[in-house]
Amino acid sequence: MKKQLYFGGTILTMEDKARTAQALLVEDGVIVAVGRCEDFMEQAEGAQLIDLKGRVLMPAFIDPHSHFTSYAISLLQPSVEHCRTYEEIVQTIRAFLEKKQPPKGKWITVKGFDHNALEERVPPDRAVLDEAAPDNPLLLQHQSGHTGVLNTCGLKALGIDENTPAPAGGTIQKKDGRLTGYLEENALIEAMQKIPMPTPEELEGAYLEAQERYASYGIATMQEGMVMDVMTGMFELLCQKKLLKLDLIAYADFRSCDLFLKKFKAHIDRYQDHLKIGGYKVFLDGSPQARTAWLTKPYENGEGECGYPTMTDEQLTERINQSLREGRQLLAHCNGDAAAQQYLNCFNRATGQLDDAPDIRPVMIHAQMLRPDQLPLMKQLGMMPSFFVAHVYHWGDVHLRNLGKERAQRISCAGSALKEGIRFTFHQDSPVIEPNMLETVWCAVSRITKNGVKLGEEECIDVWEALKAVTIHAAYQYFEEKKKGSLAVGKQADLVILDQDPTAVAKESIREIRVLQTIKNGETVYRA
Repeated sequence: MKKQLYFGGTILTMEDKARTAQALLVEDGVIVAVGRCEDFMEQAEGAQLIDLKGRVLMPAFIDPHSHFTSYAISLLQPSVEHCRTYEEIVQTIRAFLEKKQPPKGKWITVKGFDHNALEERVPPDRAVLDEAAPDNPLLLQHQSGHTGVLNTCGLKALGIDENTPAPAGGTIQKKDGRLTGYLEENALIEAMQKIPMPTPEELEGAYLEAQERYASYGIATMQEGMVMDVMTGMFELLCQKKLLKLDLIAYADFRSCDLFLKKFKAHIDRYQDHLKIGGYKVFLDGSPQARTAWLTKPYENGEGECGYPTMTDEQLTERINQSLREGRQLLAHCNGDAAAQQYLNCFNRATGQLDDAPDIRPVMIHAQMLRPDQLPLMKQLGMMPSFFVAHVYHWGDVHLRNLGKERAQRISCAGSALKEGIRFTFHQDSPVIEPNMLETVWCAVSRITKNGVKLGEEECIDVWEALKAVTIHAAYQYFEEKKKGSLAVGKQADLVILDQDPTAVAKESIREIRVLQTIKNGETVYRA
């Protein structure tokens, strides 16, 4: 029997009725007492005494949406995140190729590209990438994950030419009848499924490093946001080698998941080797910074474009009905308000046709442009928004250009959702950005852009509510509120130790708080 008694610091329980405690007792990875030391000293006999020395103990953070495998693979890729011109992109790629010396014909995927950060303001075409990598097929992937550019070698390797039709819900761009190399949405997804995966040896190291990074941000539960059959071998690697020390919850892509679900049937709704299959995932539009999110009103400074859907109502309704029949949770990517309305309408119609619809706790992922007038129906349906609230800082200035002040101010409308009495969570959509929970909490309470603009002050929330979005509400999203998300008797000892109290420091300092230790089931998995 292994016991630990934590005391001597601030203990945030994330329970509304008793927000703080003096001590916490853990036995064999489970919380057995919370409160005052004197109330359970006899029960704590023989425990390891852990003096917090004035630091802060709270529940470990729970990641409500990211792409763990993509994040791992991104650690193997060169980044152009800090490039500000086409020339800097070319030089960065050339430097990577010179250092790594990949054989001719080996695929190169480049991460971190965002045309909004470039002087040119538009994605480079394939000619620019041909200059950087003439002998290797190359994909320059937008940071949003929704668009990308292929060089000529890449187009040829994938068999894409001027006669290749774009799939529904996707774009293969041409100018003057000639391919530019630029792909959007479903066209990009189809292309990426054909690009060879890293070797098992590369993947194993990347998975271990990725997991260490999640833990370094205080996370003990991660998400695999869209699993396709092509990824089945990767998950076999994870389980056979028992690489996971944090919990991982996976969501299957309807379009390609039969093999994955067959192989991992034993993981549906229950953990084995720290892996659980939580349900299904669909995506209904693109991203606002790439101007592919589906809006009801046009983008600013354009030609009346509103983005576009990736699924018809009939296709979406079929997916919803399948989720309801099987009692499986459904996550739907919706950035634009038109996509949000499509999800709300289709889910409302589907459940309205059932006498007793199961509670699958449907989730609207991102919900960037969700409008306050859409919230009552969301509440009625028991649907949870998971806001990518860090957009305020990372792309808020871009949204002001693309959406105008009125719409940009209400992105990630957490304040309005709170007033409506709707549970919500916060995520980072890693690898889009780092899975930095404390930065996200800072974004939610401050709503400051990179250029220092206060964006939608009425949507700010207080620190306690922001912390709930990445602890107890995130546990609820996963149907795990009885096991995780707060410090209460009977729950898993998934804990994080911080150097400062987020509820006590000045809100502008929240993102400077350091994670000192992350604990999973009573065992330390990260120490600074």
